[in-house]
Amino acid sequence: MDATAEAILDGLDDAQRMAATAVRGPVRIIAGAGAGKTRTVTRRIAYACAIKAWDPHATLAVTFSVKAAAEMRNRLSQLDVASDVKAATFHSAALHQLRRIWPDVCEGPMPFISRNPREIVEHSLRRVTTQQVDDDTVRNLQAEINWCKISLIAPEDYERVCAAIHHQPPAGLEPSQFVDVYKAYETEKTNRNEIDFDDILLITCHLIESDEDVAASIRSGITWLTVDEYQDVSPLQHRLLTRWLGDNRNICVVGDPAQTIYSFAGASSYNLLNFASEFGPLTADVRLNNDYRSTPQIVNYANRVLEASPQRADYLKLNSKRDQGRRVAQTVYNSDLEEARGVAARIRRLVDEGASPGDCAILTRVNAQQKILCRALGEQHLRYRVKRDSGWQNSALADDAQTRLAMLEALGAGGDVKGVTISTIHASKGLEFKHVFLIGCSEGLIPYGSPPEGDLLEEERRLMYVAVTRAEDTLDVSYARAREDDGSDRGRRKSRFFR
Repeated sequence: MDATAEAILDGLDDAQRMAATAVRGPVRIIAGAGAGKTRTVTRRIAYACAIKAWDPHATLAVTFSVKAAAEMRNRLSQLDVASDVKAATFHSAALHQLRRIWPDVCEGPMPFISRNPREIVEHSLRRVTTQQVDDDTVRNLQAEINWCKISLIAPEDYERVCAAIHHQPPAGLEPSQFVDVYKAYETEKTNRNEIDFDDILLITCHLIESDEDVAASIRSGITWLTVDEYQDVSPLQHRLLTRWLGDNRNICVVGDPAQTIYSFAGASSYNLLNFASEFGPLTADVRLNNDYRSTPQIVNYANRVLEASPQRADYLKLNSKRDQGRRVAQTVYNSDLEEARGVAARIRRLVDEGASPGDCAILTRVNAQQKILCRALGEQHLRYRVKRDSGWQNSALADDAQTRLAMLEALGAGGDVKGVTISTIHASKGLEFKHVFLIGCSEGLIPYGSPPEGDLLEEERRLMYVAVTRAEDTLDVSYARAREDDGSDRGRRKSRFFR
């Protein structure tokens, strides 16, 4: 091994090094929270290119967010391979392929990507029903169409699927009525020469399956495939990656079953856990359970969250590699307002002691919990930014210049002005903060709806685990006995995950 290749492996622990040097055949990496997943994956790609085992021009790494893809490209750039290796989201990679091959397979221009699919849903709903149309109805119907596509449920199969899994369409529609809306939506898109986001993947799959020359052309650029966050792969994404591969088995998947929190969007840890059955025999099957992010106190708390799970055998037990820290604080407040003000006051003290507001995050289970937190932080004259599934919002405390900088920072483009992050747990996945305040840990919120033992409860348990493992140095967990400020309605009880 030459010195350059060896230098790429510097600083990796034994398990990370094992993963990074397994460059041939199907490889699975189970990577726990804070275990250096991105570091390991990018070193593996750079190492394989350095020893000439891979052609960087035929290497593709796919992940689930633009931010994660940008981070991967940045790290690869530092390892001198970013200019040739492609790191992208599933949709970005597929769109690039479509644009390249379209002139060879179709005479007409490639359809536009719809800028406003919700407007098409509304138009379609008005065409086929006479019921009231409001924003919530349109939003829910769009989500249902998206779910059908990523789950590979064609309109003609929808009624049968609903009957088989006891699924109820949104907006009070009967399954046959939703099918009418779905078909009208597809017709209207075609009339406008538009496609939606998930059509990018569906069309790419179709072209690979139906045209051998197209398949060969696309596969020539994907001799070595790495899939990040494999536990979040939907049936549609799984179909696409198998079409990318064909008979090729040079695939590495990376993920963590304990961080499967998007089942509502079609994600399942099944593909990750059964990877060996589908692609085996494996060249390497590596587990990264050393947590370099969080203190032992936080890691122990996270492990205890999973200990009660009937699926605990599927989950890694983390081992913190950091020095001892502060114990996890657990606080019970009398009301939501008292909880919000108490958390804001603690953050104020941290900032007064020298912490940056940007190092602090408040995590919520649902968006509705966030408004009162914004008010409490405002009372403490703390800048904040809110992260919902729809994106970032910034506090009015910042002037226009500061707001622009905060937005740039949120997009990963730099900026020195940072505020306290208020985020749903789902939206916080992939992020980390020195100080995390996890609020609303009462039955009904976490776990949401207090589900019985089963898949829904297990998803909530994993969500709690993800929330806890966002914390680096300190973790404060809390709940309020009552919703109202006067302390009445003291019917809440602490979450079963409150350890």
